[in-house]
Amino acid sequence: MPWPTEQKQRTRERIIESAVKLFSAQGFDNVAITDVMKDAQLTNGAFYAHFKSKQELYRKAITSAIKNSALAQDQEVDVSKLLADYLDINHVQQKTAPCPLAFLATDVATREKEVQIAYTDVYNNFINILNKQLSHSLSRKRQNYVLSALMIGGVAISRALSDEKIVLELLDACKEYGDELLVESNS
Repeated sequence: MPWPTEQKQRTRERIIESAVKLFSAQGFDNVAITDVMKDAQLTNGAFYAHFKSKQELYRKAITSAIKNSALAQDQEVDVSKLLADYLDINHVQQKTAPCPLAFLATDVATREKEVQIAYTDVYNNFINILNKQLSHSLSRKRQNYVLSALMIGGVAISRALSDEKIVLELLDACKEYGDELLVESNS
């Protein structure tokens, strides 16, 4: 007897949630399908009822990770709050939903084209939200690229550092200069 569609969808979502958590923390190469399924509290056989390959799951994890962030909201986003929350130590330590843009940036660079396309789609969504919330001038759009690089890069570098004092200083500096970019756009 086949599973009801709703049950199958919930199972798929559990697999994706586990994949987001594990891929964000360890990268593609360090996570096996068995790790994802164990974290989702499912059997390995259930994986293939939902995905053809680990690569397909990885692409889905990238696009799904954004759903739990402030960027997923199709409403007005307080960019100052977004900046502060994104560049927070809790985000770096994955105590809040990880953003695939920062957590998977270097990992995605070595993956197949379809994964890079999924990442690019998420990045374009991020830029579109900034463009929607801030001035539409050409110079502002260019500043939004700088702001996004400051945010994503700040978190990505912070994850690689072993000295928490430097991490906190880096995050604070990124917030400060990010805020300056926001003030510039409003003047």
